[in-house]
Amino acid sequence: MAITATSYARILSSSFECRSDSEYSSSPRPEKAGYGRFAFREGLVRGGVSVRGLSSLIYRFPPNFVRQLSTKARRNCSNIGVAQVVAASWSNHPSATGVPSAAENAVDSAAAAAASAPDAPVEELHAGADVLMVGEFESRQDVQLKDLDRKEVSFLSSNGSLAIHAGERLGRGIVTDAITTPVVNTSAYFFKKTAELIDFKEKRRASFEYGRYGNPTTVVAEEKISALEGAESTLIMASGMCASTVMLMALVPAGGHIVTTTDCYRKTRIFIETILPRMGITATVIDPADIKGLETALEEHKVSLFFTESPTNPFLRCVDIKLVSELCHRKGALVCIDGTFATPMNQKALALGADLSLHSATKFIGGHNDVLAGCISGPLNLVSQIRNLHHILGGALNPNAAYLIIRGMKTLHLRVQQQNSTAQTMAEILEAHPKVKRVYYPGLPGHPEHHIAKKQMTGFGGVVSFEVDGDLMRTIKFVDSLKIPYIAPSFGGCESIVEQPAIMSYWDLNQSERASYGMLDNLVRFSFGLEDIQDLKADILQALDAI
Repeated sequence: MAITATSYARILSSSFECRSDSEYSSSPRPEKAGYGRFAFREGLVRGGVSVRGLSSLIYRFPPNFVRQLSTKARRNCSNIGVAQVVAASWSNHPSATGVPSAAENAVDSAAAAAASAPDAPVEELHAGADVLMVGEFESRQDVQLKDLDRKEVSFLSSNGSLAIHAGERLGRGIVTDAITTPVVNTSAYFFKKTAELIDFKEKRRASFEYGRYGNPTTVVAEEKISALEGAESTLIMASGMCASTVMLMALVPAGGHIVTTTDCYRKTRIFIETILPRMGITATVIDPADIKGLETALEEHKVSLFFTESPTNPFLRCVDIKLVSELCHRKGALVCIDGTFATPMNQKALALGADLSLHSATKFIGGHNDVLAGCISGPLNLVSQIRNLHHILGGALNPNAAYLIIRGMKTLHLRVQQQNSTAQTMAEILEAHPKVKRVYYPGLPGHPEHHIAKKQMTGFGGVVSFEVDGDLMRTIKFVDSLKIPYIAPSFGGCESIVEQPAIMSYWDLNQSERASYGMLDNLVRFSFGLEDIQDLKADILQALDAI
């Protein structure tokens, strides 16, 4: 006797039919908070047995169960999703489910029949068997093991373990036995019947709809970041600038006012100075350490948002996140911290009081100089507002890029540890070198916000900025004498990268205009990769000797 999708459809509740994987991979995000993606509503067993949330999607089957299913059954029930869920509930919770033996026998019989006649036609499952009725998947932002205290899951007790397993082992919505998350390359998702589409539209069914609104691979990347940030929700987009601009437009009303800092990524500054004013949005720009200036701006304006980087680009200035969050919240203003230079490994902006944490995932999170992405993490209600505008504007992350982010994050903790160590050592060496005028690195006692960085960071990052003792041409000679780093924009990858901001980012301005932003001709930004520190040290020293 063989089993098929139609048999499952008859014996399971109508709220969980045998559908393709994407239909019980979640994209919609109802207003519920927590980590992860899946939960199960309480199901029933014919005969009165109650079953609560399944705690794992690690499935166990009779030997060769999957391989022995008929081709037609596999085609009609992709990855035998419903059979996997039922089998998981029996094998993972044998003492809790109370499933009658007749149900176990039904599956055993079906598997045996499939083994003897793998291509047999569809037959009905035993009509008299008491079979588990599994409740529908509920798309939400709760950890799949929602009934367990996260402290009990020992391998989620560290950032490293979270970076590897979050969003995958504990809640990946793609039904697969693969360790790695599959790349779901599709632009749209289908509904078998119009009734299913209406159920989806009226929020009775969890599903995807269109690629711009969500993708199973992308959701895994989002949830992995959420776990690291300690956030209810994360939205991942096509670039860091996309994340910044959509966030600003979504959360600052027309005619609103924002506060930002002098030192920041130039394209962010351009957007704030030239695009937001078209919407009537004005800005106060303060020094990162100017708490008095922040208090004045909060008193004089109805501030919607305080937005800054910490550490900043390229001088690695730090703001006291806890203090500015307290000041802003008293006046009803939101706080968003771009923590790209810090990474979630070195700094937890949300835990320090910020409302939102933003990253260019292109940098340390991706970590391999091979992908563009940006992300925003925070409370579900705020992230949902940004997500709604994102769905209108576009800028969706390609699922192949999401896969690269997931892959890169699994070594994030190791990479950041190495880069923290290398940058700290090299900053100290550069600070002591006679051909270096000044070093900007929050791990140095001489940094203006070193006391703040020590308080809110566990490591100081992999980027060091410094001023060579010389003019534009002498600095160019130093950069060109380096043999290991690439001359390129960006940072945070395995390969070291060096740039002169005056040329790389501000060359369209004259020297005095560059100086007004603090971009002196002798400024160098060095992103340390994963090369051996002795090789990097020797290379930098020989380049300094060459000038």
